[in-house]
Amino acid sequence: MDCITSIKELQSHEGCGLVPTMGALHRGHCSLIEQMRTHTDDVVVSIFVNPAQFNDPADLDRYPRTLEADLVAAEAAGATAVFVPEVETIYPDEGTWLPPLPDVATNPQLEDACRPGHFAGVCKVVARLFDLAKPSLSIFGEKDWQQLAVLESMVTAHADRWPGLRILRGPTVREEDGLAMSSRNVLLGEEERERGLGLSRALKAAAVAGGVAKAETAMHEILVEHELAIEYAVVRDATTLEPIRSSEEEPSARALIAARLGAVRLIDNRGT
Repeated sequence: MDCITSIKELQSHEGCGLVPTMGALHRGHCSLIEQMRTHTDDVVVSIFVNPAQFNDPADLDRYPRTLEADLVAAEAAGATAVFVPEVETIYPDEGTWLPPLPDVATNPQLEDACRPGHFAGVCKVVARLFDLAKPSLSIFGEKDWQQLAVLESMVTAHADRWPGLRILRGPTVREEDGLAMSSRNVLLGEEERERGLGLSRALKAAAVAGGVAKAETAMHEILVEHELAIEYAVVRDATTLEPIRSSEEEPSARALIAARLGAVRLIDNRGT
């Protein structure tokens, strides 16, 4: 496996399967690499802690950086190369293209409301990686459901810029106790981790509650029981992420949660 840093080296992998990450790789990331490997023999993992998608400088500073361990994990999962660019490589002085944000990035008032500027930063860096690598495939995890929807919409809207590019979905990978894997989990103490299980427990309750209002009430009750600071706990249209309206044909629904444990922010979601 090659560790590459230059645009020229990355462009030698044109048509690859691209797995964008911010490092601190865990089993969830490795499952994306392994899934991509079933589609192509050339799997490039990018590791870049993107400053443009952090609205809180302290959160950027706290983000785990474990490059040596990441390289070992990426190779074991089947990566062909790992692209580790400098900030100047991704964001040169002349600036980079910022795609117009799709409705799912601005209308739902979920991550877009809690993290102003976040999706602009995500779209900016992913578009830049797509422009440089020219992949045929890319993959993103379902744990960041709104991000996944945003990037799928971006690729659809700019099919002429990235012709033939397909986005794959990677199922959420969980710890044995149900906690969704996240690079931020390492920041949780033992007691905080137990409280963090409130997210997966709330989602399970929502799945059997019967109706949007009952599901949202059940989620809030469980999150409060676990002493979590709730940012949102809602059931939305799984595609648009907007509130579900009464209709003859019910859309597929997704329960989504964001909550804080002190300085650590956790998100999770599940189909209902």
